[in-house]
Amino acid sequence: MIKRINYYKELAADYSRPGLVADDVKQKLIQQGEKFVQMKEAVIPQIGNDYPLEQIEQENKEWWPTHCEALRQGRGDILTGEYRHDLVYFCQDGPFYGLEEQKEREQHWWALIAQPHVTMCWPIVQFWGEFVHFEWKCEDDETNETLAKGMVCWVRRGHRGGCYFKSEQLTFYRDVFAAPELVKLITL
Repeated sequence: MIKRINYYKELAADYSRPGLVADDVKQKLIQQGEKFVQMKEAVIPQIGNDYPLEQIEQENKEWWPTHCEALRQGRGDILTGEYRHDLVYFCQDGPFYGLEEQKEREQHWWALIAQPHVTMCWPIVQFWGEFVHFEWKCEDDETNETLAKGMVCWVRRGHRGGCYFKSEQLTFYRDVFAAPELVKLITL
């Protein structure tokens, strides 16, 4: 039998289910997320002796909990800042190229998954060099209903490069567009 693993064992916080991250850790992760966005360079750095894949993978592991917390808090400013200006984003509504094409659609997605009384969880996250693969789900805190779920692959060149390719399969069960009052909760 294959041994099950804890994907968060070596990470700063565990986002595999609700209630595992202390408030002080949440605030620290938001601050780190803001810092990581500022580290992104205008030109994507090359992989090599000065910026090896091992360092990029370690930086992606540092970044991951900040991404999770930014989503839970509806911090669209951080989430958008994680992308490169020339992002390629493949999903069932795409493909999208750059930061403008998916902006309105993604704002609705963020509003739905970060709405009050709903908790987004990432039970699986795996890293390989600049690749970050994860599965996510949103649960209603009162009914335990799954509102949405998905599987994603980011290609992220560490803190210096940011995300330049994203592929996602997502399914929304309860809503597809967020109510205006939920969209207003997303920080842009």
